[in-house]
Amino acid sequence: MKLVDLHRQHLPLLGAIEQAMRAVIERSAFILGPEVREFEQEFARYCGAARAVGVDNGTSALELILRALGVGPGDEVIVPAMSFVATATSVEMVGAKPVLVDVDPKTYTISIEHALQRVTSATRVVTAVHLHGFPAPIESLLERAQGKFQVVEDCCQAHGARVGIRRVGSLGVASSFSFYPSKNLGCFGDGGMVVTGDVNLADRVAQLRNYGEGRKHEHLHLAYNRRLDTLQAAVLKTKLPHLDEWNAQRRQAARLYWEALRHTNLMLPPEPAAGEHAYYTFVVRSPRRDKLAAHLKARGIETGIHYPYALNQLSVLGHLGYPPGSFPVAEQLARDQLSLPMFPGITTSEIDRVASTVREFEKT
Repeated sequence: MKLVDLHRQHLPLLGAIEQAMRAVIERSAFILGPEVREFEQEFARYCGAARAVGVDNGTSALELILRALGVGPGDEVIVPAMSFVATATSVEMVGAKPVLVDVDPKTYTISIEHALQRVTSATRVVTAVHLHGFPAPIESLLERAQGKFQVVEDCCQAHGARVGIRRVGSLGVASSFSFYPSKNLGCFGDGGMVVTGDVNLADRVAQLRNYGEGRKHEHLHLAYNRRLDTLQAAVLKTKLPHLDEWNAQRRQAARLYWEALRHTNLMLPPEPAAGEHAYYTFVVRSPRRDKLAAHLKARGIETGIHYPYALNQLSVLGHLGYPPGSFPVAEQLARDQLSLPMFPGITTSEIDRVASTVREFEKT
């Protein structure tokens, strides 16, 4: 049993995806072709934002947002200590300093209390990561920003999640998305998106993704190639209309997991008080995490760990000077969180199999 089974969502769409890719091949518009622009428009509309700019991956999306905001040397960006490494390293890529803070013990997203304690005159941005698909407290951060800092959303694990009635990606000054194949909306390789309500910011990101080019042959900024491929945009455009249904299947699977596991010793994932969880992963917690994972693996059930280290525990960020114990909640999560199989199309019998295997383990 796989942790993520992409075959189930792709098989019914193969004909439509092949047709979309064939159209790109026949037109030979492989770089910034019309499918990129069309997908950008449709994804912006889906998120409820004015603009979306396709880029090559989620890391580039984070980096280009910061560059477009003018963040650089001497600036600080506050990020949660439990996230993917790119949330912090994208800050260093623009020459700024990532300032790590702990996460909330109930939601695993950024702790507002700890974030506000670390705000200084050098703070330019607070990055709110919607971890595992759970919407971070973005509205509370925005209320407290009061012109002191900008709020950027890291939505790379939360396509379609909602804060109240609004989708993630539409609240901060800008947001980053990843279309890595396993994501709620994934392409057939790497891809990413910057979403924003600021059209000037979007224009600058569009230039920065394409060698700093404004009009053709007029290069305005020192920049790189961070473009979204047209073939990937065609795949994503075909899959986007199915995202809400796939997310509904994820939430139904989460409800089945809750019912099947609520009498075990596992700590189950939180549910938002208002809004919708996207359930990119279904993360449980156990003090015997590694033994539980080995038990499931021995019985043919794949699991994952998102993530086995808090950011301060990674060698690449060791120079920031945060010793062990600096972020007790994030570091505890690194020790005990485990991702169970979660994907659109997972069956009730498969969830029952996982649950019964967990209960079998707890008898040992």
